[in-house]
Amino acid sequence: MKAGRIARRTAGALALAVLAFFILVPTGRYLARAGWAEGRILWRARPIAEIVRDSAIAAATRKKLELVLAARAFAGDSVKLAAKQSFTTYSHIDRDTLVVVLTAAYQDKLAYKTWWFPIVGSVPYKGFFDVRDAKRAAADLSRDGFDAFLRPANAFSTLGYLNDPLLSTTLEEDSVSLVNTVIHELTHNTFYAPGQAVFNESFANFVGAHGAEWFYSVRADSASVTLAREDWARQKMLGRFWSAVYNSVDSAFKAHAASKPERLAARAIVFAGARARFAREIEPGLPGYDPHKPLVLHLDNAALMSRRMYRTGLDDFDAIYEREGEQLPKAIARIITLARSKPRDPYAAVRADVASGGAEPASK
Repeated sequence: MKAGRIARRTAGALALAVLAFFILVPTGRYLARAGWAEGRILWRARPIAEIVRDSAIAAATRKKLELVLAARAFAGDSVKLAAKQSFTTYSHIDRDTLVVVLTAAYQDKLAYKTWWFPIVGSVPYKGFFDVRDAKRAAADLSRDGFDAFLRPANAFSTLGYLNDPLLSTTLEEDSVSLVNTVIHELTHNTFYAPGQAVFNESFANFVGAHGAEWFYSVRADSASVTLAREDWARQKMLGRFWSAVYNSVDSAFKAHAASKPERLAARAIVFAGARARFAREIEPGLPGYDPHKPLVLHLDNAALMSRRMYRTGLDDFDAIYEREGEQLPKAIARIITLARSKPRDPYAAVRADVASGGAEPASK
């Protein structure tokens, strides 16, 4: 009886601590709001297999949903990703943007403002289901002296902890991007290095791109294969550009380590040169470039680091992919083994493997 009373008191104290966390701590309140929004999305979810049989649903919608089921099956069976129950349901939301993602960085050093969350650890971004909350948070960070960058996102992953539904915002993508997104998000189900957001997103970008190309190759859809290859070539070209800008800013900051005003002045010079180079050399050479739709190049440390988040080390991933005979499952397995061998710096393990030609086996 006494042990039972102690257990009940312990459970009660734990419940009160959790309740206090969600009420009193900013991170707790943020997670509570996000959980409420996610709950509403899950509540509306309907099995995709049921929708594709519903003749009352528009034919174009059913066709895209069939494509999603085919992509997730391909991701599990061929790419060997952990599809789990993700994207087996569909949820309609009443807006054109699912979530607004906030990234922030220090103005005079290349360092993210990070947020800590249970399970995933520290991450350099924060998603908001309410755009007004996102803008208020960005304004607060700007007043505190950070660069703040907001961007829309049409999909997200709970890393397989919940049965992530496909969302109406994601369904609006073109067919190649839709397949890429499904495979990208299922990559997060398969592997997610805690506290390594740049590696996780860039790795998933790599898998999504090559997975989409392979998917359409199996279907003998040469037009879609070409689009997937063009998009990947564009991502790698942009990745090299953003890495060059990042390295130039880093060098400028190191050259003026003793003076913040001088660091900011040097940064302004680097950014001016980057804008000129982008307009003159990079943008016209991008695969699929449309001269009638010039890209808007906003530049500060938050924007720079946000753009690099999905495009860092892409050539190294490709080097491993090519070495593995362009067999995507083998490349994925190798990269995951390397990342696990050096959890605090997975890129170092990948770069060392590329430099050695894979001569040294990755140790766990």
